[in-house]
Amino acid sequence: MTLPAPVSRRSFVAASVGAALALGLSSQAQAQAQAQAQAQSQAHARGRAPFGRYGSPSARLDERTLYVHPGGLGDHITVQAAVNAASGSGYTLVIAPGTYRETVSVSVARTGMTWIGASGEARDVVVVYDNAAGTPKPGGGTYGTTGSATTLVQADGFTARDLTFANDWLRGEHPGISGTQAVAIKVQGDRSAFLRCRFLGHQDTLYADSMALGTFARQYYRDCYAEGDVDFVFGRATAVYENCHFRTLTRDDLTGAPYGFVFAPSTAGANPRGYLVTGGRISSEAPDAYYKLARPWVPSSDTTARPMLTVRGTHMSAGIDAVAPYTNMSSGFPWQDQRFAEYRNTGPGAVVSVPENRPQLTSAEARSHTREAYLGDWTPWKGC
Repeated sequence: MTLPAPVSRRSFVAASVGAALALGLSSQAQAQAQAQAQAQSQAHARGRAPFGRYGSPSARLDERTLYVHPGGLGDHITVQAAVNAASGSGYTLVIAPGTYRETVSVSVARTGMTWIGASGEARDVVVVYDNAAGTPKPGGGTYGTTGSATTLVQADGFTARDLTFANDWLRGEHPGISGTQAVAIKVQGDRSAFLRCRFLGHQDTLYADSMALGTFARQYYRDCYAEGDVDFVFGRATAVYENCHFRTLTRDDLTGAPYGFVFAPSTAGANPRGYLVTGGRISSEAPDAYYKLARPWVPSSDTTARPMLTVRGTHMSAGIDAVAPYTNMSSGFPWQDQRFAEYRNTGPGAVVSVPENRPQLTSAEARSHTREAYLGDWTPWKGC
């Protein structure tokens, strides 16, 4: 299956509703961007139905389908309003093309929820905000990493298709803020699936986690695109990334390597399954060897964590440091003591020149590192 084409977050911002604000353009440019957005919305209303093949408020697929449209053609104009209205299990939100500048939270009670990008193209439906960990809160204090998330999903059984989740907070615009983690989405629920979605940010873009230390939440990402610079796929979930594209960004605030790290798992020591990357690719807009593949995150809240990452059948560009692809986050928890392994990867970033720096699975070991082994009786790839 064709993977989403690489598009940097700055390119995304420039092309999206709200771009003028994110780039600090003039009021005239902002007005032009807003007018363009209104014209696009009106075109959808005049032409094909804004909800595509998924019905409409007047031709509802079922009583648990709600429609979101920024111009008022649906049941709600914001995603959070639709989530709030979905007061039970099994609701579907059909989201019309547009940029939804808001934070969204899906509570544990709203199980079995599905979000669908109505156009079938992730670029058309964008949920975005711009908080960072160090952003001051109105009532005092700062948001912290979790609080910075544009979207927070805590419910089990969540599915998203053909959507973009983004955090467009930029370091360069906030030189006085040191907490630069800016999460696009934090996912904590079990059986969470993302199909053909995009995750855009810089530091801590995609937070694949669980609700509690002893909870082994399973997550599945297929044909997705994620980009960032520092630890931009991280957390303690059991997560499978199948046919996904990860892209490392360039940085103008650093003069040397490393610019960052793709993965930073924090798998609980008792969890036999961490992150599995299979059949994907890692590209880069940074200079060669300026990125590490991963570093282990052993948080202060769980010093018994044993981060786990297996990357197999994945093409790595020259942006990955092939000689030393792993490094430590803390000297007290060296990466060699964690559960990092590779199997049959390709590309210049996957060349094994120093074997002790690139642990490889045997064929026999690789048989236990599959989506089936990681996800057990949950088979979200069926019917994709």
